[in-house]
Amino acid sequence: MRNRLKSWARSVKRDVHAIYLAARDPRTPWYAKALALFVAGYALSPIDLIPDFIPILGYLDDAIIVPLGVLLVIRMIPPNVMAEKRVEAAAALDRPVSRTAATAIVALWIAAVALAAWGGYRYFSAR
Repeated sequence: MRNRLKSWARSVKRDVHAIYLAARDPRTPWYAKALALFVAGYALSPIDLIPDFIPILGYLDDAIIVPLGVLLVIRMIPPNVMAEKRVEAAAALDRPVSRTAATAIVALWIAAVALAAWGGYRYFSAR
């Protein structure tokens, strides 16, 4: 049961990436693109409709709303486009993750925020 659940979760993750890719494809109808961007954005967003700390209901959107949205979008996208994008999404999931690059990007963001805070402090303290 646990392996089946893990496999299902991986396929939903792959399909979310695939519908994002399909939304950028010119062969996808405009209404499917709009819904695909909405569903992919919601699935990948850190903000939930129902916060996860609320018991049982918190995970309802992750377990029911996102998969149903993905299924609806998959039905709207032409099958040949969806098959192509699933292959691309699966290949992207198999790529190695660079922790060094991620650390460098986070360090750059921290430096940018610190520089902005320092500049704001200097600007407002001079007044």
